[in-house]
Amino acid sequence: MTPIRARRNLYKGINAHLHSLWQTEGGWNGFHSSHIVYLTTALKADLLPLGYTAEIESSLQIRRFDQPIGRPESDVLIFDTDPSHSPSGKQPISSSPAERVLPLPSMLQLGERTEKTHQAVAVRQHGQNEPVAWIELLSPSNKPGGQDAERYREKRLQLLDTGMVFVEIDYLHESAPTFEGSPSYGRQSPTEDESHAYRIAVIDPRPDLWEAEGRVAEFDVNTPIPTVSIPLNADDVLAFDFDAPYQKTFEDMLYGLELVDYGELPRHFDHYSEPDRARILSLMIAARNQQQAEGDLESGLEVTELSLEEALAQWKST
Repeated sequence: MTPIRARRNLYKGINAHLHSLWQTEGGWNGFHSSHIVYLTTALKADLLPLGYTAEIESSLQIRRFDQPIGRPESDVLIFDTDPSHSPSGKQPISSSPAERVLPLPSMLQLGERTEKTHQAVAVRQHGQNEPVAWIELLSPSNKPGGQDAERYREKRLQLLDTGMVFVEIDYLHESAPTFEGSPSYGRQSPTEDESHAYRIAVIDPRPDLWEAEGRVAEFDVNTPIPTVSIPLNADDVLAFDFDAPYQKTFEDMLYGLELVDYGELPRHFDHYSEPDRARILSLMIAARNQQQAEGDLESGLEVTELSLEEALAQWKST
């Protein structure tokens, strides 16, 4: 069968074909490195007018499994460049209906409150201003079962102890969330209607870690990556569109022409929930029909959402 390819991402949001490939056969590190650059560029454009900036740490690409936790390293740091901003206080942010709000102690399994303090590391670099927010794009090794999972959890808690806002981006559906409160995902999920493949969590530990809440924006296959509010200093809040830099990464890196064939099922197709499998097949059928009609896939797709039973029947019929 002739491959079905397009430079643009035919999915709204995360490309399920691509992320399935990376999680089963490897290659995530290359995407991770590229996407961090596009994220930082987009963040800078939105932050500079507010008096903030974003930076990638110089040692970002060096990831050794035996490295001690003495000095945490982020993917992207947001810095406050305006000395007039007040750094203290919790910013009131209205949660959208699509967000799950979770008490931070239970979300992070902190146990009972004690006087113990963690050996927190305030991440500062000479010549730079005070960091406000820490953004982490999860890798498979950070997720439960990964070789760096425990070290990642400890690093996250260290940063929260400093009072820094923490943003965690999870585009890895094959493994469980790094925190409590989100239903398990996949074909065997007992709460399939409430589980979602992807999530972005925002944690503001100010003014008190034990009284704080985490907001988790969860979304499905063929759904745009949401715009998420990131609290900064004073009364500043950044409403950041995570979808735009993802789509730019996908197109500029030519993933669609090199790695994605919409004529073949994604790797581990049966690991997706039933609703997501229906969405994937509906999109594949639309792409196949449009290519057979000599239509331009680069102009996008009109996808008719089918039930999984209907989609499987149509896919197998030709």
